[in-house]
Amino acid sequence: MTTNDDYAADIVRQYDRDRYLATLLAPEAQRPALMALYAFNAEIARIREVVSEPLPGEVRLQWWRDLLDGTEHGAVASNPVANTLTQTIATYRLPRPGLLAMTEARIFDLYDDPMPSLNDLEGYLGETVSGLIQLACLVLNNGRDPGTATAAGHAGVAYGLTGLMRALPWHASRRQMFLPNDIVSRHGLDPESVFQGKISPQLRSVLRELGEHVRHHLKRVRQVADTIPEECSNAFLPLVLVEPFLKKLEAPDFDPLQEIAEISQLRRQWILWRASTKPLLRL
Repeated sequence: MTTNDDYAADIVRQYDRDRYLATLLAPEAQRPALMALYAFNAEIARIREVVSEPLPGEVRLQWWRDLLDGTEHGAVASNPVANTLTQTIATYRLPRPGLLAMTEARIFDLYDDPMPSLNDLEGYLGETVSGLIQLACLVLNNGRDPGTATAAGHAGVAYGLTGLMRALPWHASRRQMFLPNDIVSRHGLDPESVFQGKISPQLRSVLRELGEHVRHHLKRVRQVADTIPEECSNAFLPLVLVEPFLKKLEAPDFDPLQEIAEISQLRRQWILWRASTKPLLRL
C-alpha cells in the first residue's frame, strides 16, 4: 500500500468502522480500492461537521464534483483521498455518474430541511449507501458489471436507514430531521419534541415502522442473494450488523434520543468474521 492508501484506510478506520472491519476481510488485492471508495464517502458525509454554515460545505462538495468531472485542481496532488480515488476509478473503470450522484445527495446534509417522505429518504439512501455498495461490487468484480444493482439498492436502504435511526441523538442535537415527514405526521409526532430530546410513544411508533421497512429490504436482499457473485459478498458484509443494531434500538428500556445503539468492537468483529465464512444467503 502507498502512503495515500494508508491515509485513506485511516480515514475509514476513524469514521466508518463497520466498513473498515469488513474490508479487512476482503481480498487483499482489492482492499486499497475499497478503502479509497469508503474514504471518499466518509469525507463527503462528514462535511457538515467541519463547516460552520452550508455555503462552505457546498464549496467542498463542488470541489469533489469538479474532480470527478475531470476539472484540474492544484490541490489534488496534496489530497491523499483524491489521489487514491482517482487511481481507483481508472483501475476499475468506475462510473463517475455514480460518484457524482453521491456528492449531489450530500447537499441535503448541509441544511435543516425535513426529509419530505419515505420515498425521498429511500432515494437519498439509494444515491449514497446503495450507490457505494454497487461501486464496491464493481471493484470486487474487477471492473466488470456484477449484476448487483437490485441487491445493492435494497441493501443500501436497510443499512442506511438503520444508521440514521442509530444517529438520531446526534441529528436531533443539531435540529436535523431525517425521519420522513409523511411517517412523522401519520403517527402524530411533533418534531420539536425530538429536538428537545423528549422520548414519546409517537416517536417509538415511527421508529417501529421504520424498523419494519429495514426488515422488508433485508428480506428482499436475501431473495436475490443467489444473483450476487461470490466475489462481491464483502460489499454486503456490513449488513449482518443490521439485526443486532435493530434489537438494541427496539429494547424496551432503550432511549433512542439519549443513547447510540452500539455493539462492542469485539462482538462486531466476531459477527463480521463469522458471516464472512458463510454463504451470502445467510446474511
